[in-house]
Amino acid sequence: MTRSFEKSNAANKRLHDVIPGGAHTYAKGDDQFPEQMAPVIERGDGAHVWDVDGNEYIEYGSGLRAVSLGHRHPKVLEAVRRELDRGSNFVRPSIVELDAAERFLATVPTAEMVKFAKNGSDATSAAVKLARAVTGRRLVAICADHAFFSIDDWFITRTPMAAGIPAEIGALTVGFPYGDLAATEELFRQHDGEIACLILEAATQHDPPAGYLEGLRDLAHRYGALLIFDEMITGFRFSAAGAQGLYGVTPDLSTFGKALGNGFAVSALAGKREYMERGGLRDSHERVFLLSTTHGAESHALAAAIAVTEVYAEEDIAARLHERGERLARGVREVAAAAGVQEHVVVRGRASNLVFATLDEDRQPSQIYRTLFLRELITGGVIGPSFVVSSALTDADIDRTVEVVAKACTVYRQALDAQDVNAFLGGRPVRPVFRKYV
Repeated sequence: MTRSFEKSNAANKRLHDVIPGGAHTYAKGDDQFPEQMAPVIERGDGAHVWDVDGNEYIEYGSGLRAVSLGHRHPKVLEAVRRELDRGSNFVRPSIVELDAAERFLATVPTAEMVKFAKNGSDATSAAVKLARAVTGRRLVAICADHAFFSIDDWFITRTPMAAGIPAEIGALTVGFPYGDLAATEELFRQHDGEIACLILEAATQHDPPAGYLEGLRDLAHRYGALLIFDEMITGFRFSAAGAQGLYGVTPDLSTFGKALGNGFAVSALAGKREYMERGGLRDSHERVFLLSTTHGAESHALAAAIAVTEVYAEEDIAARLHERGERLARGVREVAAAAGVQEHVVVRGRASNLVFATLDEDRQPSQIYRTLFLRELITGGVIGPSFVVSSALTDADIDRTVEVVAKACTVYRQALDAQDVNAFLGGRPVRPVFRKYV
């Protein structure tokens, strides 16, 4: 099937004219897709989306991992519509805020209090600020092996896009390697009495080494720091209770978002009562301006979060995400092997959170080969920066995806054999998000 991108390309030009970067999230930029093949989406339903040219796609990584139940989930929409008819924001807390908080804490029982916001960066930055207030320390230690924590200065200072951030602020963030307790303890020794917290994802593509998370928690506490889990991805995807529920390690603070609202804007800072109360009205310590967001309590978004937790409990969504991912990974690995590219097209990660690696002739990560792979997927009607599944995917969707991947792997093999991948691209390669210049 020949696909036209005429309307999408025109819309992309207009987007760049009025929105810096042409998107509100860098990861959605058209530089992340093959040239002249960056669809502009018009609508979605379940695991499928349609662009402005009328092209239909099976979608992965929906909403950057946010739409885990699929688009237009009926129970979520029913809850949202009900609240919209009752008003969306008030001068005092609405009862839905209480319902949402109690439901969240029942779902994530390792947390004792929760405060809602609209995006992940606000929640993670609030966690860092709270850790600094509790400990009286200035340094933040981030896991240097993890891709993203916040748009705020304390994290962006560690990326190639640190323009506008004073060096003095950059000096307040240090990094530690994942899985290496000895190196982290050495960091504590180098900055004795200065590190307020360790912040990391409990796991990404692999389960943590045995005893690592427990050891990290004990290490942080031994040196007087707090442990923060960023559960933006792992929460409601690894399990309904997050990675902390799956691995049985309770952090001092944790942050949730993405799948919590199934596409509606809601995030959460959760944690131990003794720390969370610092941002409240019942604590005797100096007050912390923790989170104060006009739209953090929008009733329809919190209703969406309540509905998501209910659907997860009723339908065991976390198990379905793993089952869907396992079926997909198995199929992709089979067709990659059949095409002789199993060492070049590699599926990685937990089944509910799969990514794909595109490796060159020397088995090194390649943006050029990623471009070729994405190009073939889009041509075949599959779109996504990853293979992150939603529960809306059917067997037929996954089988069709595997067929498209098989064709892509055949072209991939041809490019490897020709030793000239550029001849297969049709334009410039995709680019990494974090880079200093365009």
